[in-house]
Parts: sequence; C-alpha cells; structure tokens
Amino acid sequence: MPIKESEVKWVEHPKMGIAEQLYIPAILEGLATTIRHTYTTLVTGETRTTQQYPDVMPQLPSNYRGVHRLNRDEQGRVKCVACYMCSTACPAHCIDIVAAPAPKEWTDREKYPETFVIDELRCIYCGMCEQACPVDAIELTTLFDLTGMSREDMMFDKEKLLSVFDQTVKAGTDPIRTRAGKLGVASELPEDQGLTFSSTAQS
Repeated sequence: MPIKESEVKWVEHPKMGIAEQLYIPAILEGLATTIRHTYTTLVTGETRTTQQYPDVMPQLPSNYRGVHRLNRDEQGRVKCVACYMCSTACPAHCIDIVAAPAPKEWTDREKYPETFVIDELRCIYCGMCEQACPVDAIELTTLFDLTGMSREDMMFDKEKLLSVFDQTVKAGTDPIRTRAGKLGVASELPEDQGLTFSSTAQS
C-alpha cells in the first residue's frame, strides 16, 4: 500500500549561519560549562578532576571483569579438574583445554588440565566461564591493563594464568564471585557481600 502524500514529511537540511561556521555557539557553550564547573567547585567544594592515568591507577570494583586467572587450591595445585564446562559455556570459543589423568597422589580428582589456554583477544569478558565452573577454578580479576606485542603474547597459558592468581593474591585484589541476575550472567553480587573497591596497582 503506497504512503499517503499527507504522511510524507520533507526535511530540509539546516543552513549554517556565519556564527555556526565560525563555531562561536560551540565555543560559548564550552565556556559556559567551564564556568559552571568552576562555580560549583568554589561554592560547594565539589571537585571534578580528570584522573591522571597511568600515574594514578583507577579504583575498580571487586566484581570488575578483567584478565582471567586460574586459582590454586590449598596445596598450591591448579584447582581446575578439566571438566570442559568453561569452554563449553564460552560464547566466544576462546578457551582451549587438553585434559590428562591426574597424578596418583591427587586422590581428589581424576583429571587435570595438561594445557589450558585462553585467547584474551577473542574473549568478550562476559563472565560465563566463571559462572559455569563447578570448582571455582577460573575467575576474572580487576587487572585491566592488558597489552602484548603480538597475538602470541595474548594467548594466556596455564602458567601465565596461575601467575595472575599469584599476583592478585599478593596485591590483595581477590575478585568477588558474582551470580546471574536480572541484567545477565555474572551481573549481581552475592547477597552476603557488598560492593568493595580494590586497587589495581601492581607491586
């Protein structure tokens, strides 16, 4: 069915005057914002300053989803039991695990990950691996400054993921386990834990 001519609305391209062409309204609007913030600072004492990153590291909440880590158990062993739950749940398919029979002295499990690799460039940091893990072996930390000179540098193997665990434990920035909520996977904190902030400064 064709559109009625009365329902058609023709839009004309706005014409810029001399003031708009010289950016005078935009400059005045920026000056007004600066004066308003200055007045607010002088009268109320409220300061709005830009955080001087990287000289000042940001304070991130403990449930921030940053670089992954593989947790260790009480005996210092990798906590993972190579059940493939995390790689199965991962929507980005960035987790690759090769399982092997656990050593005989490990009586609490049948398998362990011989290799465990996460492609940090492919990961979308959704937290589904953290939610799927039945033994809380994988977590997302507050480390966010992730850099590498090549794609190989961004492939985090088991040793690198365990070193992230050692680093975060040493810095006292253990993540808080989240749970699924109305906003999605890993969106809410447990009821018995409040939202705390931790420093990401690396020692």
